[in-house]
Amino acid sequence: MKRMAGMRGIAGCGVMALMLATAPVASGQAAPAAQETSAAPDVRPDVAAYLKAFYAKPNPPFTRELLMQIHKLPPAALAAMAQQDLPIGNVTTKDVTMPGPGGPMALRLFDPRPERGPGPVVVFYHGGGYVLGSIDTHAGLAAEIARQLDLPVVSVEYRLAPENPWPAAPDDGEAAARWVAANGKAFGRAFTGLILSGDSAGGNLTLITAAALRDKPAAVPVVMQIPIYPATDFGKLYPSSKLFAEGYMLDAKSMASFTEHYAADSKSPRTSPILGDLAGLPPTVLVTAGLDPLRDQGRAYAAKLVEAGVPTAYFEGKGLIHGFATFRKAIPSAQTDTAAFLHVARAMLDEAAPPKK
Repeated sequence: MKRMAGMRGIAGCGVMALMLATAPVASGQAAPAAQETSAAPDVRPDVAAYLKAFYAKPNPPFTRELLMQIHKLPPAALAAMAQQDLPIGNVTTKDVTMPGPGGPMALRLFDPRPERGPGPVVVFYHGGGYVLGSIDTHAGLAAEIARQLDLPVVSVEYRLAPENPWPAAPDDGEAAARWVAANGKAFGRAFTGLILSGDSAGGNLTLITAAALRDKPAAVPVVMQIPIYPATDFGKLYPSSKLFAEGYMLDAKSMASFTEHYAADSKSPRTSPILGDLAGLPPTVLVTAGLDPLRDQGRAYAAKLVEAGVPTAYFEGKGLIHGFATFRKAIPSAQTDTAAFLHVARAMLDEAAPPKK
C-alpha cells in the first residue's frame, strides 16, 4: 500500500521531474553571460497555465528512498506518468537488449517506416536528472524525432542514480552508441552513421558520448549531435541559474537533490563537457529554452563550439521552460518549436549529405 500511495502522490504532482535533468549545484563566481534586461521574462500563455497547475500541487522531495521506489515500478506505470507528452502515434517499434557495462541494457527502435534502406540512426538518451526517466517516459519525444527527421531512433535505457552514480550513465551512453553502430541487423536496419541526441541529462550524455566517439571512433561515424537543453557545466553558476531558480518548474532544490544523488566529478569533461576540447566534434544543433536555469550553460557551450570551428546551429525557445519537448501535450505551442529545431537538424543533414548519383 505504501508503494502505491507514493506512486499516486508522484502522479498527482504531474511527475514533471521524471522528464527533467539536473543542473549543477555550483560554487564560485558566476560565469560570464549576456546581460538580462530588467523586464519580466516573456512567458507564453500556455506555459503560464502549465506552471500555475504545477505549483498548485505538492511536489515531494526526491529522497534516495523515493527514487529507489520509483525505479521498481513496472514500465506501464512509468509510461502512465509521462502524461504531459503526446502519444507515439503511428511508428514501428522494436525492443532489443544489448550487453552493457553494468549488465543487460534495453534499447527501443522507433521508426516511421516499417522498412528502409541503409542510412543514419539517431541514438537518443532520455532526460530525468540522471535519477529519473526511461524509454517509456520519453517514447513520445523519441517518436517525434523519428517522424520529423524521417530516421530510425534507438532510445537507450541507461543506469540511474542513486543506485548507479556517475560514471555509470556516461559509461552506458558510450557503450550503447558503439553497440548500435555495429549492430544495425539487430533492428532490421543497416546503419551508416550516428546522430546523437537527448534531452536535459540526456543532452549532457549526448555531448559526452560525441567527444568519446571523436577520440575513439565507433563502427560508423557520428554525423551530428542534437543536445536538447543540456547540462554542460557542473562547476559554475550562470546568470540563468539565479534568474529561473524558482517558479519555472526546474527549481534549485530539485536540482541540488539530483546533483547530490548523481555524485559526479564536476571537474571531469565526462560530467562538464564544456571543459573538454570541442574541436573536431560533429555538426551540432543545440537547443535551449528561454526560461531554463540551464539556458546560459547551453549558450556558453554553443559559443565554444563556434570558436572551435564546429558547424553549429543554436535554437532557443523563447518563453518556454526546461522540458518543453516532452510537455507538448500540456504546452501545445511547444510542438511548433520542437518541430522547428528538428527541421533545422534535417536541413543540416541534407546539406552535408553526399550528392545522389
